[in-house]
Amino acid sequence: MKSLAHPLLFMLILLYTCSTNNEIVFSEDDEEIIEEIIDEEDNQNQVTIPHTFNILSLGDSYTIGQSVCETCSFPEQLKFSLISEFAEQDTFNLNIIAQTGWTTNNLINAITINNPENNKDLVTLLIGVNNQYQNKPFSLYEEEFPILISKAIQLAKNDKTNVVVVSIPDYAYTPFGQNSSNSENISAEINQYNAFAQNYCNQQNITFVNITDITRQGLNNTNLVATDGLHPSALAYSLFVQRLLPIAIEKIQ
Repeated sequence: MKSLAHPLLFMLILLYTCSTNNEIVFSEDDEEIIEEIIDEEDNQNQVTIPHTFNILSLGDSYTIGQSVCETCSFPEQLKFSLISEFAEQDTFNLNIIAQTGWTTNNLINAITINNPENNKDLVTLLIGVNNQYQNKPFSLYEEEFPILISKAIQLAKNDKTNVVVVSIPDYAYTPFGQNSSNSENISAEINQYNAFAQNYCNQQNITFVNITDITRQGLNNTNLVATDGLHPSALAYSLFVQRLLPIAIEKIQ
């Protein structure tokens, strides 16, 4: 039953009930006023239910944010950006399973050991650079990347639409990479890894976000490289988040 607490609404009804025939008859204008009052009260009385969103980021040094501050990695920046986009009472929990130097095999083992809950509203995956850097056979990535995708989907409530794969940055465009004798070969191999990941994601209808081109500006814009001369800076990660945020909002909503 609609509340009659609004003063104007109460006065209207009182006026009509005091009429000689005690019959309430509203004009169309009166009815519009009453509907507006009721809608206004409904909006004021509407209770916003708080939500808790769980995010999991899987990867390596690019995920933990090697050589940048604790809140400067792309998962942390993404979390804070999401907080600003959602209702004040909503909560975002971020779990990161990543470590510098991890290959696809290391990450698979770490997920098994950590055994996170399968309740994630968003899972990001960025892995592969250490397979390339450690000269692991490319066939290993071809074998283990799909395994990681399956694990990510399982952790994302068994919903592939909650998974986002992020492309591998190109460290050839850093002082560290330039000091290498094969910087061109680094880029070619990074392209090979990213092409496989993107093609696989496209075949499986999984979201793939390319950020490699951002890192390839590292020689022209040194602010995109962290102080260690190898990893992306906080600024670079903020540019990652610019691309990830609208996708993350759509998936979480």
